Amino acid sequence: MDELGPDGYSTIDQKDKDCKYKTVDSSVDQTEREPLKRLEVVSLCYRRLPQLSAADSLRSESHQLIECTLLASVKSGRRPVLVKEWTHGGQEDGRRRKGVTCMVSDGPRHSGGVKEPSHRQTLTPPSPDCTLNPVRRCTVSFSSPSRSGGQNQNQNQSTLVSLMRHQGERHVPALKSEFSLWRTSRASPARPGSCQNNNMAALCRGRHRWKRTNCLRVWTRKLTGKYDYDLVVIGGGSGGLACSKEGTKWGLGGTCVNVGCIPKKLMHQAALLGTAVKDAKKYGWQISGPIWHDWATMAEAIQNHVRSLNWGHRVQLQDKKVKYLNVKGSLVDEHTVKGLSKAGKEMILTAKNIVIATGGRPKYPTNIPGAMEHGISSDDIFWLKKSPGKTLVVGASYVALECAGFLTGIGLDTTVMVRSIALRGFDQQMAGLVTDYMDAYGTKFAWMCVPKRVDKLSSGALQVTWTDTHTGNEHKDTYDSVLWAVGRAPETKALGLDKLGVQLRKETGKIVVGADESTSVPNIYAFGDIGEGRPELTPTAIKAGRFLARRLAGHSTELMNYDNVPTTVFTPLEYGCVGLSEEEAERRHGKDGIEIYHAFYKPLEFSVAERDASQCYLKVICERGGDQKILGLHFTGPNAGEVTQGFAMGFQCGATYSHLLQTVGIHPTCAEELIKVNITKRSGLDATVTGC
Repeated sequence: MDELGPDGYSTIDQKDKDCKYKTVDSSVDQTEREPLKRLEVVSLCYRRLPQLSAADSLRSESHQLIECTLLASVKSGRRPVLVKEWTHGGQEDGRRRKGVTCMVSDGPRHSGGVKEPSHRQTLTPPSPDCTLNPVRRCTVSFSSPSRSGGQNQNQNQSTLVSLMRHQGERHVPALKSEFSLWRTSRASPARPGSCQNNNMAALCRGRHRWKRTNCLRVWTRKLTGKYDYDLVVIGGGSGGLACSKEGTKWGLGGTCVNVGCIPKKLMHQAALLGTAVKDAKKYGWQISGPIWHDWATMAEAIQNHVRSLNWGHRVQLQDKKVKYLNVKGSLVDEHTVKGLSKAGKEMILTAKNIVIATGGRPKYPTNIPGAMEHGISSDDIFWLKKSPGKTLVVGASYVALECAGFLTGIGLDTTVMVRSIALRGFDQQMAGLVTDYMDAYGTKFAWMCVPKRVDKLSSGALQVTWTDTHTGNEHKDTYDSVLWAVGRAPETKALGLDKLGVQLRKETGKIVVGADESTSVPNIYAFGDIGEGRPELTPTAIKAGRFLARRLAGHSTELMNYDNVPTTVFTPLEYGCVGLSEEEAERRHGKDGIEIYHAFYKPLEFSVAERDASQCYLKVICERGGDQKILGLHFTGPNAGEVTQGFAMGFQCGATYSHLLQTVGIHPTCAEELIKVNITKRSGLDATVTGC
């Protein structure tokens, strides 16, 4: 490639007269090309011209002609002039070389034919104090032989136009660029040369169909200022779907639907029904024979429901005119996304704004032999066709406890292996109540234990070896399945974010985002599980995605409020909460700066069934002084999610303890116990609710 002079323009020397191009075998990774010309331009477009006549064609071969139109800014009083014209041709190493003719002018376009190498005149760059004339139109025409002899005018001409932004001359219109033309007779080089980060590249579709690659960094939209889309969303989870749907108002499933909230809640419901069947006898239902559960029936019903939701999402996207592409996306630059299909086909999309909502995937421990080879994840458990049988769940996150809870509930032997504490990040008193209930419910716990290896025996069973960190003793047991629920990793590695300079948190791999979901690179946004410090919750991602779409469309400036987000853990005894945990409230306000009202209660439905209600508990954390603003609310019991959702709105309104007492309850419900709570922890009095 020609070197640029100090004025930003290439200079002419003798080598231009001798430049040649080289044809290589398609198995070779790279094709060598020589630049035909450069010119400062404002914009470029191209169209196919009628086929040349035999009289005008090179060596009597049929040609196809493509005309490129450029808008060039020139100094006052200057006209776009002939920049360069020459042809490549002749014999070399016994191989016939095809001819290429190129010229630039502001008059009639070149009509083809053989041209000898000639002089080159450069366009003098405008000086900072000059007055720019309105852009002039000049034409570049170039032709190449057609192997088909002109039988198919739709065949593509192998011409690659690489457009490179020239920086430094601020007085030149922003769309000003340099471009070079290359010619090769091979169809699809794997790597058409390297480009710098600020390069611009575009593909003129000519004689051959070129494979678009990472090197094609910036497309002709940089010249025209137009993009394929206003918004491209990478990720089809709940947040990505919400963002894309909301975006269409102003101008497919993901983890939650496929392997998260939906199948998890349905399997939790299956477990609750098993408990209800047992309770039914106390209510007079006559049930003959033993109660047993068929995994295959449940799995098929849930999987069919998930598929119906996926189909519904696709229909909604079509109705809202959102284009859905089932490809693996990665970023090329701040306006360009490359998609790769399962068949290996690449596509390029450009957009004014790009949103990343790819979420995360389950992690497997890399330091435990056999963990990945013989284990399953929380993504797998919902799509098993056969019962997992005796199961070891490694981890004590809410995902781990929820999975262990419904596996126990449908009658499977289940053990949870906990390295340290359960439900890290949640209120630890409430976490203890949840695990106590699960233990009484039938789930086994191996506390302070760390797995060392997983081996598959000849019988097909999995032998797990672990260490008790308290005693240092080693233990072994066999299981049918080992479920790893040790956290989720953000889907950032394959997105190409490091090349663009998108800032990531080193410890977590998540994207550092601002209050408006912006990243460190303009026009690129991220939200949901992939955002550093964001709650890994579906409703949060949905709402954040909608707000972001509205802001990008210019119809709102409202930001997502990540404070006081309610959530529920769907364990056998459900746990719902909103606001601060007791530990966090003490850290922020001090132990003497908070007042905690609490109560142990017994749900009415537990009474006739004679079920133990010692873990049914609630507490309201308030500021100790002033109006006693409510800082946190925690509840364990039936339908905890339904209870917590209603009280969550009060947090958005600045609810106080007096507001709680002024609220009239619905009787008899579990929720009414929250508006009657009046015993403080500080008092030391018995907090057990008696009477109505």
